[in-house]
Amino acid sequence: MGKFVVKQTATGFKFDLKAGNGEVIATSEVYTTEAACLNGIESVRNNCVGEIEDQTAEGFETVKHPKYEMYLDKAGEYRFRLKARNGEIIATSEGYKAKAGCLNGIDSVKRNAPDAPVEKAD
Repeated sequence: MGKFVVKQTATGFKFDLKAGNGEVIATSEVYTTEAACLNGIESVRNNCVGEIEDQTAEGFETVKHPKYEMYLDKAGEYRFRLKARNGEIIATSEGYKAKAGCLNGIDSVKRNAPDAPVEKAD
């Protein structure tokens, strides 16, 4: 089972959603307070059911929020960002070499986020 891990940074708090194997599936922005970070986790839980907007496909169809935007980064790797109903980015992925890996990452967020417990990093 996955889990959200909240950690303090030099400028605030951020979370990682980790899969059962410990791999990071998605990461948040840095929030100014821990409470705001916890609200971000709730937002991921509430919005993780969104559809996928595949921006790597030619003439892709725009999907309503909440949604996962899958795109190619400057290095040519596949990434996704989860956007809430209000259009804010609430979680982002690492880079994947293959599109299938990126799609698996999105599926993993959908499976893990709703019930994932929250832990504080050491």
